[in-house]
Amino acid sequence: MEKYTTNAQPMSTTSRDVLTDILRQGAQKMLAEAIENEVTEYLDLCARMRDDQGHRMVVRNGHLPSRTIQTGIGQVEVQQPRINDKRVDENGQRTRFSSKILPPYLRRTKSVDEAKYPKAVECLAKDRDVLLTFYDFPAEHWVHLRTTNPIESTFATVRLRTARTKGCGSRATCLTMVFNLAQCAERRWHRLHGKELLGEIIEGVKFVDGIKEVAA
Repeated sequence: MEKYTTNAQPMSTTSRDVLTDILRQGAQKMLAEAIENEVTEYLDLCARMRDDQGHRMVVRNGHLPSRTIQTGIGQVEVQQPRINDKRVDENGQRTRFSSKILPPYLRRTKSVDEAKYPKAVECLAKDRDVLLTFYDFPAEHWVHLRTTNPIESTFATVRLRTARTKGCGSRATCLTMVFNLAQCAERRWHRLHGKELLGEIIEGVKFVDGIKEVAA
């Protein structure tokens, strides 16, 4: 019996580049179709919602600007449909569509980070729910939730004065000084963004990716 052998030839750089391009184009097409299906489903759920003139309150409005997502097979350019949602809640806040497939903050996929920083990704994955808790609050509050500056700024003023004071006297004197320093510091504090939404948070209103979830 004759034996036949084949020597596997290494794939050339050109062949790898062509294959990567094909995979990237396929991923881009599949992602576009998935986002399109998500948008279509959202529009169908809101199809019966109309204004006083009988016009639909949730409609398409072109596309958002294209953006690039870094994936395990390279950069993939995506363009998400724009949704014009004219509905407002009891506080006058506009309802906004937020894609679960392509969140507004997503810039690269999980596989990219896992390949480069496996230990860091493992640590982040373990505490993921805690790290991303602020997404369950209104987007207007994120700037306050992601920083400890309000606390640090307040006590920095107190520490600066008490460090220079030799002997604050009695407990009452010390408390009075700290109280007066805090009153002086609050003159430079910024007003909380979206303070009118605090009532909804206390009542347990659900927010997803910073956007109030409204039942269709």
